[in-house]
Amino acid sequence: MSLSTTLLLGFIAGATIVLGLPVGRMKSPAPNFRVVLNAGAVGVLMFLFWDVLSAAWAPIDAALAGPHHGTGWLGRATGYGALFAAGLAVGLLGLVGYDRYLARVSRNSGRGGPGAMAVTEKPARTRGVATWSPARRLALLIAVGIGLHNFAEGLAIGQSAASGEIALATVLVIGFALHNATEGFGIVAPLAADRDIDGVEQRPSWRFLLGLAAIGGGPTFVGTLVGHGFRSEALSVAFLTLAAGSIVYVVAQLLGIAARAKRMDLVAVGLLVGLLAGFLTDAIVTAGGA
Repeated sequence: MSLSTTLLLGFIAGATIVLGLPVGRMKSPAPNFRVVLNAGAVGVLMFLFWDVLSAAWAPIDAALAGPHHGTGWLGRATGYGALFAAGLAVGLLGLVGYDRYLARVSRNSGRGGPGAMAVTEKPARTRGVATWSPARRLALLIAVGIGLHNFAEGLAIGQSAASGEIALATVLVIGFALHNATEGFGIVAPLAADRDIDGVEQRPSWRFLLGLAAIGGGPTFVGTLVGHGFRSEALSVAFLTLAAGSIVYVVAQLLGIAARAKRMDLVAVGLLVGLLAGFLTDAIVTAGGA
C-alpha cells in the first residue's frame, strides 16, 4: 500500500474523534446527564487502560516463554519490563507533576485546585493553560492520554500497510475509527459542568474543541507515518505504557468528580455503557481478523 493511501487511512482513523466533541457545546445539559456522561468517559478510559496494558505486556509475555523456544529470553523480558515500568512511571507521575504545577500557578492567581469543577475569577498574572478552568485542564489531560494511545494505534496501521497486509490495515482503521468516536465523548465529559464564579455556563469554542481533537486524534496520523517507515516493538511499548500511566491519573480525577454526584446508580450505568462501547469496538477489530 502506498504511503499516501496509508496516511489517508490514518487520518480517517484519527478524525472520527471529532464526532463526540459537539457534546461539549451542549447548552445546560441536565445534571443527571452530566453524571452519566462523566461515568461513561471513565468506562471508556478503563477499557483503554486494559487495552493498552495488555498490548504493552504482550512482548514481555512472549519473551518469558523463551525458555521453551530458545535463548535470549531473559534479556528481552528484562529490557521490555524496564521499558514497561518506566513508561507507566513517566505517564503517571509526569501528569501528576504537571497538574500540580498548573494548580500551584492557578492558586497564586486565585483559581481553584486540580479536578475542581467550579471556577473563581480570571487570573491577572498568568497566561496559557494555567489560566484555564480546572474542567478545561482536565479535558486537556484526557486528550493527551488518548493521544499517546492513538499514536500506538497509528503505528499498527502503518506497519500493517507497509508489510502489505492491506486487509488487516483496513480492519484496523475501521476499528480504531470506532474507538476514536467514543473517545471524543471522554474528552469533553468534564466540560459539561464548567461554570464561572457566578454559576454561568462556560461553553467551549469550536476552536478549543478542534484543538483537543488534534491532540487526541492527530497522533493516529503521525503514528501511521512513523509506522509505515519502520517497525519498532519497543516504541509501541513505550507509547502504550505512557498512555496507560496518564489514563490512570485521569480516571482517578474523573472518579472523584463522579463520587461527589452521590448518584451511584447513574455512575454504574455510565461505567457500563462506556465499558461495553469500548469492548464492542474492540470485538469488531478482532472479528475482522486483527
